[in-house]
Amino acid sequence: MKYKRYSLALIIAVAALILSDGKLFASDTDARIIAAAEQSYVFKTYLKNDNIIVTAKNGAVTLTGSVVDESNKMLAKETVASLPGVTSVDNQLTLRGGLSASNSDTWLMARVKSTLLFHRNVDGMATNVSVENGIVTLRGEANSTAQKDLTTEYARDVDGVKGINNEMTLKNTVITPEKQAQDGKKIGESTLGQKLDGMNEAIDDASTSALVKTTLLLHRSTSALNTTVDTEDGVVTLGGKTGNAAEKDLTGKLVSDVYGVKRVVNNMVAATDGKTAP
Repeated sequence: MKYKRYSLALIIAVAALILSDGKLFASDTDARIIAAAEQSYVFKTYLKNDNIIVTAKNGAVTLTGSVVDESNKMLAKETVASLPGVTSVDNQLTLRGGLSASNSDTWLMARVKSTLLFHRNVDGMATNVSVENGIVTLRGEANSTAQKDLTTEYARDVDGVKGINNEMTLKNTVITPEKQAQDGKKIGESTLGQKLDGMNEAIDDASTSALVKTTLLLHRSTSALNTTVDTEDGVVTLGGKTGNAAEKDLTGKLVSDVYGVKRVVNNMVAATDGKTAP
């Protein structure tokens, strides 16, 4: 009888220890998730002026606070969702100043600005964007005609844009081989784009995935595609289906120009290929 009592006590003690260890493990994982989110490149650059509170319980993350626009709300969610250990994201972020109606000029201006900021071969920081009745006007300086034209194409492809008026001027500068060498660039290497604050630091994979996913949602050409995104050491692997080979190629090109992307592995399957997407 005494032996049975001892056995029962031992079982209870072991069970309590297992439960305790489980809670400690979950608590430790949650702490890592919160720290990773707050230290992510996206949170420290694009979202640094927003008021975002991250909480986690057993891998389920809740975002509260306020952000400046819908694009930042989307970006915060995608960043956290891409972190290891996250099982779900409850995005309760609100918009500062209230919600702008879809397709309103204010709403559209925020989407165009975000799109330009996510791409490295245009100068989103130096491009002024204004919108009136769906017509986007771009002002500022471009490094080249190619950069000016690319800015037009990116802005035109934002869902809701009815037309583009590009009044950007070209910078009156000549970049010599000596100047490129001083800047640490190889001769002929692209000098397009202005780096965001903190751009010199490494971009974590969760931030890269979030930037890619949000970029694809903002572009009209790719917003309807169900694209999967996986990033490892800056190499982005795309999966899912596209309507045709042109859509697949365009998706790959847009992604290759997103900050943090070192290389793109495009495993998307076009319907015209006659294959089945994994």
